[in-house]
Formats: sequence, C-alpha cells, structure tokens
Amino acid sequence: MTKVPKNWRLLALSDCATIERGRFSHRPRNAPEFYGGCIPFVQTGDVSNSGGVITAYSQTLNERGLSISKLFPKGTLLMTIAANIGDVAELGFDSACPDSLVAILPKDGLNSGYLRRYLEFLKARIHYLAPQNAQKNISVEFLEPLPVLLPPLPEQQKIAAILGAWDRAIEKLQTLVKAKTERLGALRQQILTGTRRFPKFNEHSWVTKRVGDLLKSVNHYEKWDDRRTFKLAGVRRNSGGVFFRDELLGAEIKVKVCKKIHSGDFLISRRQITWGGMSIVPPEFHGYDVNDEYEVLTVRDPAAFDMRFFHYLSQTARLKNLAYLASNGVFAERLRLNFDLDAFLHQPIRVPSLKEEQLKIVAVLDSCVREIRLLEAELDALKQQKRGLMQKILTGTIRVKP
Repeated sequence: MTKVPKNWRLLALSDCATIERGRFSHRPRNAPEFYGGCIPFVQTGDVSNSGGVITAYSQTLNERGLSISKLFPKGTLLMTIAANIGDVAELGFDSACPDSLVAILPKDGLNSGYLRRYLEFLKARIHYLAPQNAQKNISVEFLEPLPVLLPPLPEQQKIAAILGAWDRAIEKLQTLVKAKTERLGALRQQILTGTRRFPKFNEHSWVTKRVGDLLKSVNHYEKWDDRRTFKLAGVRRNSGGVFFRDELLGAEIKVKVCKKIHSGDFLISRRQITWGGMSIVPPEFHGYDVNDEYEVLTVRDPAAFDMRFFHYLSQTARLKNLAYLASNGVFAERLRLNFDLDAFLHQPIRVPSLKEEQLKIVAVLDSCVREIRLLEAELDALKQQKRGLMQKILTGTIRVKP
C-alpha cells in the first residue's frame, strides 16, 4: 500500500484529471483529403522526441480533418499508449492528436508540470502493468484508477520548478552532445577524404588502393570442444562497435565453428554488413571468439598502414556503400544480402601515402570521440541523479518548502 505523506492526498488519476483518447476515426489514416491545413496534428513520435514539452509537430490537418478529430488545448498532457508506452509530454500549443495518444487535462488544484513528472516517474510501472495481446498497450480505462500522490498546490509547483531545472540542464547537455556529434561527422567527412589536410602533409599525396592491398583475411579457427567455454563477441549495426554477446559451452552453440579475434583485428558481420556492421576489435576483446558469420581482417603491412584509420573510414557513407556493392543475392529466410569478401577486398579506396598522416587523422578523431563519450557519461549521470531525486521528492521522502 502506498504511504501517504502528511498533508498529501492519494487520488485516482481520473479524480484529478480528465482523460480522453485522441481521435481520428477515418481509415485509411493516410487519406490525403484530411491533411495539409494549418491545424497541428501531433503524432506519437512528436511526444517521444519532445523532451517533455511539445514545441514542434510533423503533420497538420485541414478543417475536414479536424471534423473527425478533436483539438486539445495548450497545457494538455499527451501520453503514448502503444510501442513506447508511457512517454508523456505537455502541449505547447493547441493541437489535435490521433487515437494512438491519450490526452490528460489536469483539473483545478493540480499543476500540469507536477503531473507530467509524476507520470514520467510512473512510466516503468505503467509499462510493467500494461496488458499485452499482440503487443503491450494501455487505454483510458487502464489509466483512470492509476494512483497519484498529490502534495498541496504550492509544493507541487516547487517540485515542478526543481525538476524543471534538471530538465533544462539535461536538455542543454543533449544539445551539446548532438552538436559535437554533428561536428564530428562533418570533420570525419573532410579529413577522411583529403578535402581538409594538415599543412605539414600537403606535399605528400593520397593514393588509391584496393582494400585487399591493405588488409587480408585471417581465420584463427578454434579447436572445438563441446565442454569448453567460448566467450562470444559481435558487432552492432551502424558503427556501434564490438559488444559481448554470450559465454557459452561448445555444446550450446549451434554452428560448431568459431574464430578467435585479437586486438586491432577488423570484424565484418556478413549478416549486418550493409547496415554498417563492421568495427575494429578494441583491446578489451582480445582473445574473444566470433562465430563463422564474421570475417576477420588484419593489416598486411603494419609499418605502412594503420587499422584505426580504416576503422574510421569504415564509418563513412562511401565505405558502407562499397560494402553494399560487394553484397549480392538474398538469403530469403533471413532477409539479408550475401556479403562477398573477395569483392569487398577489390574495392578501391583513397588513403594517405604516409602512415604519419593516417595517425594524425586518427588522433584528431579519437580526441573528438573521447570528448563526446565524456559528455554522454555526464548526461547519463545527470539523468540517473534526476531519477534518484524524483524517487525522493515525488514520494514525499524529502519534502520541499514552497
């Protein structure tokens, strides 16, 4: 049973707010005669990506579209009821919304900023309790009895102001991370193509090489033993890097072939290659294993070429396209292209003729990546601190003075 702090009340959500499902009854939903007017029509993604207050929208209705929908006033809270269940944000303008959202309008005596944070605090519980058929979803009937702890209005306002300060700090850091990431993308495009050079290397040209002139395939196949433990690694899509998959006994692995990987090797996932599933092996994964769906490459001449340069090159759109060109056919049962390693090794790329320039490029990009990782760690810490604060002040464990 929920403990109610002194001077607080425990109410059902329906007792302190009006709850109504969004409306758009026409099928098919994409009928063009309803769209293109000047009436905002907020979608699920607009709520999930808003950061708490909806200030932009991706779709509009005309008057005919509004006739089969409903306009909700500024300040209404919108909650997603399927997919990303429980995402909640406050409307920054009058808007219509579809029936994939629920509109929650606080009654007198309830601060909308407080209720938004309280519903955010309950998100994990809402998701856990949500009924599941084909997929999890919630309804107005599910939300109506949801218990809400309510302090006096001045205390609600103070709590909303405190958490608002944390939200602004998080938003500023998110904006900074996004700007740094975009800057890294632009810099990477310039210095990995030779468009932007370091002055000391201007007299030295870039050369065109085939991938196979620089890298070679290696297969350190493991001796099989059903009783042996294999530490399996994998590669995420879209330059997500190497990750730990499983630690399994040989008897638990269906395909009885594994390859050992070493720090500095380059991994290519044949299943994920056309989505950027390739990465250098970082030192912490030295000695791990990968299954036979991975290609393992190493540098032919370490004195002339640096694998870290190729790793950054592999994150560019050009290299991903070359990987796509080296793929053909379709494995229908897995809906993936068949990656041809030999075709990939024959693809041409341009690289600095001096390894020293390669290393300079790597050092600059490493510095940018480290800065972003530090900011992301700071952002994660800030979010964690906010969650801890919410746990205390939204339950009355710590009281705030209005």
